[in-house]
Amino acid sequence: MKIVISCDGGAASGKTTGAKLISKKYKLKFLSSGMLYRYAGFLLLQKKPKNKILFLKKIFKKLNISKIQKKINLNSQRVSNHTSQIAKIKKIRDILKNYQIAFSRKHGKCIIEGRDISTEILPGADVKFYFTCDLDIAAKRRYKELKKYNSKIKLLEVKKSIKSRNLRDKNRKHSPLLKHRDALEIHTGKLNKNEMIKKMSKHIDRVIKNKYGN
Repeated sequence: MKIVISCDGGAASGKTTGAKLISKKYKLKFLSSGMLYRYAGFLLLQKKPKNKILFLKKIFKKLNISKIQKKINLNSQRVSNHTSQIAKIKKIRDILKNYQIAFSRKHGKCIIEGRDISTEILPGADVKFYFTCDLDIAAKRRYKELKKYNSKIKLLEVKKSIKSRNLRDKNRKHSPLLKHRDALEIHTGKLNKNEMIKKMSKHIDRVIKNKYGN
């Protein structure tokens, strides 16, 4: 059985949590588009290469995902702000797009989460989800995460950052954050984890049944 699932949504909308839980339940390979962009942003800040495009092409040609997951400082506000800026650059988006498409082809059974997975990266995904969440709830979630790395961070600062990030993502020229017409909307502010997984699983099971039968 092959199944490809795409999850999109704004910052701290719950898409990463939902995607990880579903990947575990259905034994799917998991990939975070945001993590790839954060890693790219982190490397560009750290290495300051003269040619950003050639540098990233070389990195993502032989990228080991497990190495990224060990980087604990990818969630810093500095990396987040820089990531939002480089995400506007089409040539950088193309590099990461190719990596994500290759990942889905290699594994077959996978779930990828990000902001343009359903609309740009995997428009042919078997199952598509779009995550939404009220700004106040999203800010509290992200604040709790960032507090681990920066004890001085303020909730209002996080809230402003999320609001501006989502506006940039929705209004950027290349691959903006949009809800695909086939995507099932998951409002994580109104659902607890069990309810979220139940709703997602019901939809996935229906698609699998239609595709493969009982």
